Amino acid sequence: MSNETSTASTEPPDQDTGPSWTLLDLDELVDAYWELVAPAMHEAGLDPDTERPTHEWLSAHGFRGLIYALREYHDRTFGEFWADDLDLDQHDDSYDWGTTHNPTVGLLEAYLESRSERGDLSESSADTLRYRLANYVRAYHRVNGTDDLLAPVVRDGDVPAYEATDAAWAAFDALDDDLAPRTMRRIHEAVDSWYAHLVRRKRAAVNPVAGLEDEYRWSRRTDTAGDARANPALDATHVQALYEAATTLTDRLLIVALCAWGLRSGEVAALHRSQLVLDSPEAEVPYVDFEDRKNGPGQVSILYGQQAATDRLAELDERDQWNGYLFPSDRSAAGHRTRQTILSWFDALADSAGLPAEIDGQKPIPQMGRRFWYDAYSATQETILAEVGEIAAEQGSASAEVVLQEYLSPDRRRQLRRQYMRERLAAAFGENPP
Repeated sequence: MSNETSTASTEPPDQDTGPSWTLLDLDELVDAYWELVAPAMHEAGLDPDTERPTHEWLSAHGFRGLIYALREYHDRTFGEFWADDLDLDQHDDSYDWGTTHNPTVGLLEAYLESRSERGDLSESSADTLRYRLANYVRAYHRVNGTDDLLAPVVRDGDVPAYEATDAAWAAFDALDDDLAPRTMRRIHEAVDSWYAHLVRRKRAAVNPVAGLEDEYRWSRRTDTAGDARANPALDATHVQALYEAATTLTDRLLIVALCAWGLRSGEVAALHRSQLVLDSPEAEVPYVDFEDRKNGPGQVSILYGQQAATDRLAELDERDQWNGYLFPSDRSAAGHRTRQTILSWFDALADSAGLPAEIDGQKPIPQMGRRFWYDAYSATQETILAEVGEIAAEQGSASAEVVLQEYLSPDRRRQLRRQYMRERLAAAFGENPP
């Protein structure tokens, strides 16, 4: 059942059934739950052992006093009572946090619930906060190889504080490679607030991201034009101009790999034919496979540009000797071109394409192609949310994100993302959407 976000009244309930809830201690509230609430849930067709009742349901069935007593007399949300005192530890399964570690997910959801109830956080703001936290959780999992974010910071734990800090900072290092400083600052604010909440609730002994802004200076990087780490993105007209200037199969694949697949310069330079999975019967779409990647998914979907890859492979297959690299080099010990070569080729294409000498104060570089891909993906997400906005209104929900997660299957969400991303990429490369 979805995590409720409605704010309970700050006044004692007027018409309620059951005992004088405010006179009960926690053990007595637990007993009252099983004696009164659980049977009412059974009658309503709910399973009290697995389904957490919403605030609306509790209020409608005469148990609003329980919510009030927990908050005002025991400093607990109903979700915390459910997890800690009833020991049921149920959380919202509809959202993909990027971790299967239930205690971590439980405390993330409990934090959002606390902010919603105590801080009057709106549903749309809760969605935004959840999205920012999930970015960090997923990066932490990728970089550190564990989805347990609690063990390093738990009170009386065995992990030294500096190791907990190193792990958290590594996650931010990974995110900082790809996201704009403004986005990073907002993610840090969300994560810092969550860890601080855990410390206040005595669930954690340390906040491993405290003071991180002083190291990264995201605010300064946001306000300083031309900062080397705050690369702007190419826009669709730049991408189209580059692709039109690419007269060889080598150059065409270069622009496709950077802008349509979102690869790094070093990843492009080292591309091998074994990484291109173009016709696997098990795969829904072609993809580039990475066994070991610094950050991001191990498989990158090829939603546009498969023909450029196929043409380049055919060209290389005609060689008498070929080592399998898509940008091979006879002089390099690695067998492929270097990242610096990719930069040089991109410079030449940018000149041929007539790109501006500076984009937002910076010389055009390959990383801007990767940023174009990320911006296109973000715009795709916004398009999907706008599309489901009508459904949200029909369902009486103020949040399209909730509808997207709960009313559309994972397959349908993935299908929509791919469809809109494919159309956006095709348009940027100057072709009609498929």
